[in-house]
Amino acid sequence: MAHIPLGDDLPGITGLFRYRPETARPLSELAEVLLRGESSLSRGERELIAAYVSAQNDCRYCYSSHAAFAAAQLPEGTGPVEDVCADPSSASISAKMKALLEIAAAVREGGRSVTDEHVAAARAEGATDVEIHDVVLISAAFCMFNRYVDGLGAFTPDDPAAYKAMADRVVRFGYASSLTGPR
Repeated sequence: MAHIPLGDDLPGITGLFRYRPETARPLSELAEVLLRGESSLSRGERELIAAYVSAQNDCRYCYSSHAAFAAAQLPEGTGPVEDVCADPSSASISAKMKALLEIAAAVREGGRSVTDEHVAAARAEGATDVEIHDVVLISAAFCMFNRYVDGLGAFTPDDPAAYKAMADRVVRFGYASSLTGPR
């Protein structure tokens, strides 16, 4: 049950976006740029970062939705998502992604937890400065999104099919579709 009356029963951030559309637009645009815009990291990899940070923050709605979004866009499906959230160091992902996830984990702890060593390790695995920038921003943004959803007690569906439907919509239409809610 949401901590404030939202006037609808839309899940997670979509209900919050419907409640306050003037804040929804810039937040949705930020997600669109970070997770679907031009990048040398695939959309699936960026969604994987969002799912990982959300899992670490114990935000069930954001983890479930972004895990579904990542799985829908990664050639390997759900396997890497589950592996990364269980233990990124042993997951079947590239060394570069492991190094970037170390940065994501550090950002989740606090911005000053990111060290020169984290950045050097990512660069040694081939990460570009833009990729490092984007991982820091994705991680920071998802800390905010996680706290927004959980801080207002937004509705979190239990049915995995709900997240699959959201993934289908986001993959097809992007994050602007979150402004209109489920279809």
